[in-house]
Amino acid sequence: MPPLPFIASAPARVDLAGGWTDVPPYATEVGGAVCNVAIEMRALAIVTPASMSVAPGEALLRAAWQRAGEPAVTIAVESAIPLGSGLGGSSAAGVALAAALATHGGRTLDPHDLAELSRSTETETMGLPGGCQDHYAAAFGGALLLTCRGQTTVHPVLLSDESITEFERCAMIAYTGVSRMSATTITAVLEAWRAGEAQTCESLQAMAALAPAMAMALAAADLEEVGRLVSCHWTAQRALHPTITTPAIEQIVRETTRAGASGVKALGASGGGCVLVIARRDRVRAVRDALAAQASILPLRVSRSGVQVHAGTGGS
Repeated sequence: MPPLPFIASAPARVDLAGGWTDVPPYATEVGGAVCNVAIEMRALAIVTPASMSVAPGEALLRAAWQRAGEPAVTIAVESAIPLGSGLGGSSAAGVALAAALATHGGRTLDPHDLAELSRSTETETMGLPGGCQDHYAAAFGGALLLTCRGQTTVHPVLLSDESITEFERCAMIAYTGVSRMSATTITAVLEAWRAGEAQTCESLQAMAALAPAMAMALAAADLEEVGRLVSCHWTAQRALHPTITTPAIEQIVRETTRAGASGVKALGASGGGCVLVIARRDRVRAVRDALAAQASILPLRVSRSGVQVHAGTGGS
């Protein structure tokens, strides 16, 4: 009988406010804050015991395998998260890999440790610039307010069933069909901040300040305020770098706002990927129709749980 695999899954996320301010060295030297919500769109890691140790070919799999001590396993990742979508797909895969490999090795790591292991694998082992928020959303699930300065502190945002229902009804995400490479844009923004470029510094400060207010509005199921804050965040976010917005994104902003959206922003580092749209309560259908005419709407369901491990079960 072949060995049963160790399987783990972790969710994607929607970044509502404060994204970019969780990225070092800004996060470590100034301090950032992020509010995000995990969504039920998952990456799956499958770790199967093998007779000998062979390095995986894919960079993320190889880095996670190295951090686990190069065990004798085969590793695979399956993901429902579109590549380059700005939904934190690589971090969801990283957290799932960390969890499955730790379980194979007989270790139990808590969500904070899994998030940090995944983050350090990406930024230190692989040498990619990036922040902490995606890893924490994948590890913890639900809605989070994260404060970042030296270490990341997790403040769960308690959502009632009513809050979740209202968010899922009024919030929409759509994929523009254009993948983006975030590392180049992240590096350019951080270099501008390091140089003291006024617009970049002011935008980052404004974005971090929006995160606590967003967490309060989300917990109160105040979707009008959530939309307003999303709009404020997009104004600051798009001012960071010319490549953050695209003609397709600008078209979506115009058409959905005309249809009754209270807030629209690109997700992740942007340059393509997905957009988030918050519709006014009485304009949900009109906004959804306007968005569907411009991009592919993806399912949005809040993930109440983060990473999940299925040790040696043979199923997900």
